[in-house]
Amino acid sequence: MSEILALSSELIRRASVTPDDAGCQALLAERLQHAGFACEHLHFEGVDNLWATHGSGSPVLLLLGHTDVVPAGPRDAWDSDPFEPAIRDGNLYGRGSADMKCSVAACVLALEHYVAAHPHHQGTLALLLTSDEEGDALHGVRRVAELLRARGQAIDWCITGEPSSTAALGDLLRVGRRGSLTGTLQVHGVQGHVAYPDKARNPIHQAMAALHELSARHWDDGYESFPPTSLQISNIHAGTGASNVIPGSLEVLFNLRYNPSWSAPQLEAEISALLDRHGLQYELRWHRSGEPFYTPEGHLRTTARRVLAEFAGAAPEESTGGGTSDARFIAPLGAQCIEVGPVNASIHQVNEHIRLADLERLPGLYHALIHELLA
Repeated sequence: MSEILALSSELIRRASVTPDDAGCQALLAERLQHAGFACEHLHFEGVDNLWATHGSGSPVLLLLGHTDVVPAGPRDAWDSDPFEPAIRDGNLYGRGSADMKCSVAACVLALEHYVAAHPHHQGTLALLLTSDEEGDALHGVRRVAELLRARGQAIDWCITGEPSSTAALGDLLRVGRRGSLTGTLQVHGVQGHVAYPDKARNPIHQAMAALHELSARHWDDGYESFPPTSLQISNIHAGTGASNVIPGSLEVLFNLRYNPSWSAPQLEAEISALLDRHGLQYELRWHRSGEPFYTPEGHLRTTARRVLAEFAGAAPEESTGGGTSDARFIAPLGAQCIEVGPVNASIHQVNEHIRLADLERLPGLYHALIHELLA
């Protein structure tokens, strides 16, 4: 069994459903300490985080990942135990195989091999792992980033091992992500009998025009390689279940995925002004998941493009699509951030898997990126 397959299998066997790390970080920290890394375990509100470094000074290159996974779902829906690695048809199956325990294992091996060959390398190599990426993401990288900022810890480049490839390893280079902003809107009315609307105030009727304007609004035309900002209403709830009762309140849940044309405070102000203009009586709560980030042309992006082209046989697509990642907490520290990882076709699904051929090449991919960036 190869080194990468053995380590990936050890991680998959640990049922680290978010926010439980299930011993993954302790296993990896022991290896990294043996390789000469200084390891710091950071625990916040039941979340495990590992900060490991080797070397000193600049540039600072960070490899970023998570050890937690989403729940496996019904066991009988899987063809094998989701927490027992299984090899079938040239694939390694198990929860977290693609998202992202194999990437974490590959990053650790790449770091071990690089410092063994270059013990006096320039700058600082760092690894940051959390068990709170798939959950609320409140006490993982978000909290560690706050600590790093307070310490004055600079980060020049960040490579996140999220599964970013679409069909073949290295065919996509993610160079940014949209921001995510969620609003919970409570529109207040007056409950009453449907036969006496003059004695009630229907919040559904009152909110319809405002919601239509929100859903139909053209926010922008995009930003460089980012798609246009979009707003989607995901939940609407009102009423008692009776057909003859005008409801007293309406709750609307919506989310914006936005590009760098906007910031969260700007969007919040725009939407509040719209609701005020429609004369609604309302309360509005916001949850800011993260601001957008973008890595322009520079040493990191140029190097990654060249390395991925060698692995994929063609220049990668460069994208800012997808949802969010923990890089959104590292970018505000001044870091340029990219995401490079295995094919994402099976993530969060039953029978999640990674191709064995891709798994075997993954440590070499991260090693090449480290070598070229610190050369």
